[in-house]
Amino acid sequence: MKTRYLIALLLTAAVLVAWLFWPRGIAVDVVAVSRTPLTQSVVATGRVATPSRIELGTQITAIIDAVTVREGARVKAGDALVHLRSSDADAAIGQARSAIAEAQARFTQLDAVGLPVAEQAVRQAEANLRVAEAEYRRAQALVARQFYSPSKLDEAARQVDTARAQLRSAQAQRDANSSQGVERVSARARLAQANAALESAQARRDLLTLRAPVDALVIARDAEPGDVAQAGRALLTLAEDGETRVHATLDEKNLRYLHLDARAQAVADAFPGQPFEAVVYYLSPAIDAQRGTVEVRLRVPEPPAFLRPDMTVSVEVVIGRKEQAMTLPLEAVREIDGATPWVLVAVDGRATKRPVKIGLRGVGRIEIADGLSEGDVAIMPAGGALEGDRIRIKPPRGAPGPVPNLGR
Repeated sequence: MKTRYLIALLLTAAVLVAWLFWPRGIAVDVVAVSRTPLTQSVVATGRVATPSRIELGTQITAIIDAVTVREGARVKAGDALVHLRSSDADAAIGQARSAIAEAQARFTQLDAVGLPVAEQAVRQAEANLRVAEAEYRRAQALVARQFYSPSKLDEAARQVDTARAQLRSAQAQRDANSSQGVERVSARARLAQANAALESAQARRDLLTLRAPVDALVIARDAEPGDVAQAGRALLTLAEDGETRVHATLDEKNLRYLHLDARAQAVADAFPGQPFEAVVYYLSPAIDAQRGTVEVRLRVPEPPAFLRPDMTVSVEVVIGRKEQAMTLPLEAVREIDGATPWVLVAVDGRATKRPVKIGLRGVGRIEIADGLSEGDVAIMPAGGALEGDRIRIKPPRGAPGPVPNLGR
């Protein structure tokens, strides 16, 4: 009898101890809403870009005689960079200059010889005509008095006609050598043709010297002396000097956070410890449909000396900052990208749903703009608690002792 009573007493004590000390509810991890500094930024990857890239080539096929620059050289606008063989062009220039000299000599000949001789011939023809006309009148009178036969008059008339023809020929020659005559016009045409040939030869000669169109940096050289330069083939590639820029791409979902003139900090992968400032000046109006990205371009007001064209750069664009924001870890907020995000809050040992409004998103934390107060305890989703469940809070890792069990 005593044994049965002792067993019953022990069972009752065990049940009482289990009721007092056995934890009830779902064990959950929690975190309190706290005020911390919070910065929201968007990170993108891009490359250093120059105002323009120029591929220097030739319009004609020729042998390369010399290339005066190497990769990395800085050049000024107008500097001669590539010399092509110019012997044929030089010969054409000499020939054109000879033609000009010949045309100019023709003008000298017309002024010194042609026109004076033609004018003298006119005067002589006029004198011959006067003599022939006088002879005709004398013969006419003598034939009328029958001193000469009529054939003498015919001969005199023929001489008059010949003298008139010679006068017309001399006058035509004189007119041809005058300032508006055909000889002058022909000489001017030959001179103009020779000048055009010289300009053409010089233009071809100029094409055989390739010059820098702008101040630039030589970033590629694809030509060596002795090579044959082909029309349309790039011999040198230049990066124009000027404003340093960064062209980057970022996920299109972050486009709503960006705006023109946003400040950013960039870091070159090759120099991770030397960040530099950049400013957004361009947002692409179109989205890359295949990649789901948008292009962003930034100016670098004070580019560091180590930047090189096409260098890989990581860009962090700061879109918001608060020194005292009420925050929670990102994973504590449910349906964070939905229309009504919410948080499970521990209240009197139960999980209670609270709708919240969110603000800035930082690295691992998010601002709670409305719906919670500082010190409220949010339930992390890893425990699996649902709205209305009884809960018990796990002690924090590394805690020196037990914590109050809000689930009881």
